[in-house]
Amino acid sequence: MSKTLSAPLAPGSVIGILGGGQLGRMAASAAAELGYHCHIYCPDENSPASEVSRYTTVARYDDEKTLAEFAKHVDVVTYEFENVPAKTAAFLIDRVPVNPGPNVLHICQNRLREKDFCQSINVPTTRYAEVTNLKALDRVVRDIGRPCVLKTTEMGYDGKGQTFIAPDTDLAEAWKTVVGDREQAETIIEALVDFRMEISVIVARSIQGDCQAYIPVENRHKNHILDQTIVPARVSQKISDRAEVLARHMAEEMQLVGMMAIEMFVTTDDEILVNEMAPRPHNSGHWSMDACVTSQFEQFIRATAGQVLGSVYRHSDAVMTNLLGKDVDNWAEILSDPSAKLHLYGKDEAKAGRKMGHVTKVIPRK
Repeated sequence: MSKTLSAPLAPGSVIGILGGGQLGRMAASAAAELGYHCHIYCPDENSPASEVSRYTTVARYDDEKTLAEFAKHVDVVTYEFENVPAKTAAFLIDRVPVNPGPNVLHICQNRLREKDFCQSINVPTTRYAEVTNLKALDRVVRDIGRPCVLKTTEMGYDGKGQTFIAPDTDLAEAWKTVVGDREQAETIIEALVDFRMEISVIVARSIQGDCQAYIPVENRHKNHILDQTIVPARVSQKISDRAEVLARHMAEEMQLVGMMAIEMFVTTDDEILVNEMAPRPHNSGHWSMDACVTSQFEQFIRATAGQVLGSVYRHSDAVMTNLLGKDVDNWAEILSDPSAKLHLYGKDEAKAGRKMGHVTKVIPRK
C-alpha cells in the first residue's frame, strides 16, 4: 500500500533526495534553513549535494536492498532530476511517502507520455507522433511535414538525444543519429514550432491542494543549453496569465504534490504550446533565490515536507546567467560587482558545457 504524508513534517525530520546534483545541493541548503536534515541517495561519489547534506548513500537506483535500508532512515523521499527510474519511486512508496508520486515521475520522464497527458487535459502542444522504426519514420515525416525534430522519448536533455530533420535530411542518418544501430526504438517526431521565445513556469502544489506559480520567465539558450533567464518574460499580461493558468491546471490534473517546471513556446501568433515538464526545481527558477520572498528550493522543500507553501511574491526583476565550463574561473570578476549574486555548485571538473554555477543580477522593482 502506498504511503502518503498525512501531516507536515516537524523540524528535525529527514528528507531523502534521489540524485546528488546541484539542484539537490541547493534544495538541501534550503531544507537546513527550515530545520530539516537531508539524506542524499545517488550512484556518484563526492556529489555536489552530499557536500551540504547530513547523510549520503552511494548506490545504484536499482539496488533494492540498499533502497529498503535508505527508506528506514528518511521521513519522505523526493528527487532532484527526472531520470530516476520510475521503478525506484514505486519501490520506495510502499515503504515511505514519495513526493511527487511515481505517477508524476512516470509521465514527466517520457516525452511521448508528457504530450499524451497534455492532450488528455486539453493543454496545447505541437503536432507529434510516436515512431518505432525507420519505415514508420518515413511515413510520419510525410504526415507531419518537414522541417521537424526526431527525439528519444527518454533521457535527452540540453539538446541531447534529438536531431533536426530538414527538407534534405536523409532519414536513415537521422534515425542512426538518435538511436544508433537499433532497428526498433521508441522515439517521437515533433513538428517544428515557429516561436518567438521559450518561457517557463514553475508551479508548486501542497498536500492541502494549494497551488502557487512563479511568474513566467524568458529563457535564452546557447548550443541547446540554457544561457540566460530574464525575469519577468517580455510578454503581454494576457500571455503571462494564460501560462500560469495552464501550469496550475496541469499540476491539479496530475495531482502533483511537490514542484514542477513547465517549458512552453510562445508562437509568433501569440499561442502557447507546452513543450516539456520536469517534476522538480529547474534551472530557469534559480533567480528566485535572490528575487523572491520564497525561493523555488524553499518552496520545493515546503511542498515535499507537507508544509504550507510560501509566498511567491517577486520583490525584484532579475537576469540569471549560467556559468558553463570555464566560465566559473571568472568568479573573482563576478564578485567584484556588488549587485551580482554568485552561486557555485562545488563540482570538481569544469567540462565544456557543464553547469558549474550561476550568477543573478537583481533589479529592484520600482
